[in-house]
Amino acid sequence: MTTLLTILTPGFADWETALLNAGAREYYRLDTRFATPGGEPVTSAGGLRLAPQLAIEEINPTDYDALLVNGGSIWQQPDGPDLTKLLQSAQAAGVVIGGICDGVIPLARAGLLDDRRHTANGPESLPQTGYGGGAFFIGSPRAILDRGIITAPGTAPVSFMGAVLEALGLRTGDLDFYLGLYAAEHHAGAPSVGPS
Repeated sequence: MTTLLTILTPGFADWETALLNAGAREYYRLDTRFATPGGEPVTSAGGLRLAPQLAIEEINPTDYDALLVNGGSIWQQPDGPDLTKLLQSAQAAGVVIGGICDGVIPLARAGLLDDRRHTANGPESLPQTGYGGGAFFIGSPRAILDRGIITAPGTAPVSFMGAVLEALGLRTGDLDFYLGLYAAEHHAGAPSVGPS
Protein backbone atom coordinates (compact mmCIF):
# COMPACT_ATOMS: atom_id res chain seq x y z
CA MET A 1 0.00 0.00 0.00
CA THR A 2 1.25 3.48 -0.84
CA THR A 3 2.18 5.28 2.40
CA LEU A 4 2.64 9.00 3.01
CA LEU A 5 4.46 10.25 6.11
CA THR A 6 3.94 13.86 7.17
CA ILE A 7 6.32 15.50 9.62
CA LEU A 8 4.57 17.84 12.05
CA THR A 9 6.08 20.09 14.71
CA PRO A 10 4.66 22.20 17.55
CA GLY A 11 2.66 25.05 16.03
CA PHE A 12 2.39 23.36 12.61
CA ALA A 13 0.20 25.12 10.03
CA ASP A 14 -3.03 23.09 10.01
CA TRP A 15 -4.13 23.87 6.45
CA GLU A 16 -0.95 23.02 4.57
CA THR A 17 -1.19 19.21 4.35
CA ALA A 18 -4.73 18.62 5.65
CA LEU A 19 -6.32 18.47 2.19
CA LEU A 20 -3.56 16.22 0.87
CA ASN A 21 -3.80 13.73 3.73
CA ALA A 22 -7.60 13.71 3.72
CA GLY A 23 -7.82 13.18 -0.04
CA ALA A 24 -5.06 10.56 -0.01
CA ARG A 25 -6.71 8.59 2.79
CA GLU A 26 -10.40 8.89 1.98
CA TYR A 27 -10.43 9.08 -1.82
CA TYR A 28 -7.26 7.28 -2.88
CA ARG A 29 -7.22 4.83 0.06
CA LEU A 30 -3.53 5.50 0.76
CA ASP A 31 -1.98 5.01 4.18
CA THR A 32 -1.28 8.33 5.90
CA ARG A 33 1.04 8.55 8.90
CA PHE A 34 2.44 11.34 11.04
CA ALA A 35 5.74 11.85 12.87
CA THR A 36 6.76 14.51 15.39
CA PRO A 37 9.92 15.34 17.37
CA GLY A 38 10.30 12.59 19.97
CA GLY A 39 6.94 11.11 18.94
CA GLU A 40 5.25 13.57 21.28
CA PRO A 41 1.76 14.98 20.69
CA VAL A 42 1.83 18.42 19.06
CA THR A 43 -0.64 21.29 18.90
CA SER A 44 -1.17 23.13 15.62
CA ALA A 45 -1.33 26.87 15.04
CA GLY A 46 -5.13 26.52 15.14
CA GLY A 47 -5.18 24.53 18.40
CA LEU A 48 -5.65 21.03 16.94
CA ARG A 49 -3.85 18.48 19.12
CA LEU A 50 -2.43 15.50 17.26
CA ALA A 51 -0.90 12.25 18.53
CA PRO A 52 1.55 10.87 15.92
CA GLN A 53 2.33 7.27 15.01
CA LEU A 54 6.09 7.68 15.47
CA ALA A 55 9.03 9.92 16.27
CA ILE A 56 11.01 11.72 13.59
CA GLU A 57 14.09 10.01 15.01
CA GLU A 58 12.58 6.57 14.24
CA ILE A 59 11.79 7.20 10.57
CA ASN A 60 13.19 4.70 8.10
CA PRO A 61 12.63 6.54 4.80
CA THR A 62 12.43 3.35 2.76
CA ASP A 63 9.23 2.44 4.63
CA TYR A 64 7.41 5.31 2.88
CA ASP A 65 6.53 6.35 -0.65
CA ALA A 66 6.37 10.04 0.23
CA LEU A 67 7.95 12.07 3.01
CA LEU A 68 6.30 15.47 3.54
CA VAL A 69 7.42 18.37 5.73
CA ASN A 70 4.55 20.54 6.96
CA GLY A 71 5.30 24.20 7.60
CA GLY A 72 5.53 25.92 10.94
CA SER A 73 7.68 28.62 12.51
CA ILE A 74 9.97 26.05 14.17
CA TRP A 75 11.82 25.59 10.86
CA GLN A 76 13.09 29.18 11.13
CA GLN A 77 14.54 28.53 14.60
CA PRO A 78 18.12 27.34 15.18
CA ASP A 79 16.84 24.57 17.47
CA GLY A 80 14.38 23.19 14.89
CA PRO A 81 14.71 19.48 14.06
CA ASP A 82 17.62 18.64 11.76
CA LEU A 83 16.22 16.52 8.92
CA THR A 84 19.32 16.66 6.71
CA LYS A 85 20.38 13.00 6.95
CA LEU A 86 16.78 11.77 6.79
CA LEU A 87 15.97 13.81 3.68
CA GLN A 88 19.21 12.91 1.94
CA SER A 89 18.59 9.20 2.65
CA ALA A 90 15.02 9.51 1.38
CA GLN A 91 16.19 11.19 -1.81
CA ALA A 92 18.85 8.51 -2.38
CA ALA A 93 16.14 5.85 -1.95
CA GLY A 94 13.86 7.50 -4.52
CA VAL A 95 11.21 8.55 -2.01
CA VAL A 96 8.96 11.43 -3.09
CA ILE A 97 9.81 14.43 -0.89
CA GLY A 98 7.68 17.51 -0.34
CA GLY A 99 7.93 20.69 1.68
CA ILE A 100 5.34 23.44 1.98
CA CYS A 101 5.75 26.93 3.43
CA ASP A 102 8.57 26.90 6.00
CA GLY A 103 8.69 23.12 5.50
CA VAL A 104 10.78 23.95 2.40
CA ILE A 105 13.60 25.19 4.69
CA PRO A 106 14.76 21.68 5.77
CA LEU A 107 14.88 20.66 2.09
CA ALA A 108 17.14 23.64 1.38
CA ARG A 109 19.34 22.80 4.40
CA ALA A 110 19.72 19.24 3.12
CA GLY A 111 20.91 20.48 -0.30
CA LEU A 112 17.92 18.97 -2.11
CA LEU A 113 17.11 22.25 -3.90
CA ASP A 114 20.59 23.11 -5.13
CA ASP A 115 20.04 21.62 -8.59
CA ARG A 116 16.31 21.55 -9.22
CA ARG A 117 13.47 23.99 -9.84
CA HIS A 118 11.67 24.95 -6.64
CA THR A 119 9.66 27.62 -4.87
CA ALA A 120 9.01 28.71 -1.28
CA ASN A 121 7.35 31.55 0.59
CA GLY A 122 10.06 33.71 -0.99
CA PRO A 123 13.77 33.48 -1.81
CA GLU A 124 14.53 35.45 1.36
CA SER A 125 13.25 32.51 3.45
CA LEU A 126 16.06 30.19 2.27
CA PRO A 127 19.54 31.85 2.24
CA GLN A 128 20.38 31.24 5.92
CA THR A 129 20.27 27.48 5.29
CA GLY A 130 23.50 27.00 3.34
CA TYR A 131 21.23 26.93 0.31
CA GLY A 132 22.89 26.99 -3.10
CA GLY A 133 19.88 26.80 -5.39
CA GLY A 134 19.18 30.46 -6.04
CA ALA A 135 19.49 30.01 -9.80
CA PHE A 136 16.69 27.41 -9.69
CA PHE A 137 14.25 29.40 -7.54
CA ILE A 138 10.93 30.28 -9.19
CA GLY A 139 8.58 32.77 -7.52
CA SER A 140 5.41 30.75 -8.01
CA PRO A 141 2.03 30.88 -6.25
CA ARG A 142 1.65 27.16 -7.05
CA ALA A 143 3.59 24.05 -6.07
CA ILE A 144 6.52 22.99 -8.23
CA LEU A 145 7.43 19.34 -8.89
CA ASP A 146 10.93 18.61 -10.18
CA ARG A 147 12.33 15.07 -10.22
CA GLY A 148 10.44 13.81 -7.19
CA ILE A 149 10.83 16.94 -5.05
CA ILE A 150 7.77 19.13 -4.43
CA THR A 151 7.94 22.63 -2.99
CA ALA A 152 5.14 25.11 -2.35
CA PRO A 153 4.43 28.38 -0.60
CA GLY A 154 2.07 28.14 2.37
CA THR A 155 -0.75 29.57 0.26
CA ALA A 156 -0.73 26.61 -2.14
CA PRO A 157 -2.11 23.53 -0.33
CA VAL A 158 -4.28 22.54 -3.32
CA SER A 159 -1.50 22.49 -5.92
CA PHE A 160 0.81 20.88 -3.31
CA MET A 161 -1.71 18.05 -2.96
CA GLY A 162 -1.88 17.68 -6.73
CA ALA A 163 1.89 17.65 -7.19
CA VAL A 164 2.42 15.02 -4.47
CA LEU A 165 -0.24 12.73 -5.94
CA GLU A 166 1.19 13.29 -9.42
CA ALA A 167 4.68 12.40 -8.19
CA LEU A 168 3.21 9.16 -6.81
CA GLY A 169 1.83 8.31 -10.27
CA LEU A 170 -1.78 9.15 -9.39
CA ARG A 171 -2.41 11.95 -11.91
CA THR A 172 -5.71 11.06 -13.58
CA GLY A 173 -8.81 12.81 -14.79
CA ASP A 174 -10.23 12.21 -11.31
CA LEU A 175 -7.38 14.18 -9.74
CA ASP A 176 -7.81 16.97 -12.26
CA PHE A 177 -11.52 17.13 -11.39
CA TYR A 178 -10.74 17.15 -7.65
CA LEU A 179 -8.19 19.95 -8.10
CA GLY A 180 -10.70 21.90 -10.17
CA LEU A 181 -13.28 21.66 -7.38
CA TYR A 182 -10.89 23.17 -4.86
CA ALA A 183 -9.57 25.81 -7.24
CA ALA A 184 -13.01 26.99 -8.39
CA GLU A 185 -13.37 29.63 -5.69
CA HIS A 186 -10.22 31.36 -6.91
CA HIS A 187 -11.73 31.85 -10.37
CA ALA A 188 -14.89 33.49 -9.03
CA GLY A 189 -13.26 36.84 -8.19
CA ALA A 190 -12.94 38.57 -4.85
CA PRO A 191 -15.04 37.15 -2.02
CA SER A 192 -17.98 39.04 -0.60
CA VAL A 193 -17.07 40.23 2.89
CA GLY A 194 -19.90 42.55 3.87
CA PRO A 195 -23.61 42.11 4.56
CA SER A 196 -25.68 41.37 1.50
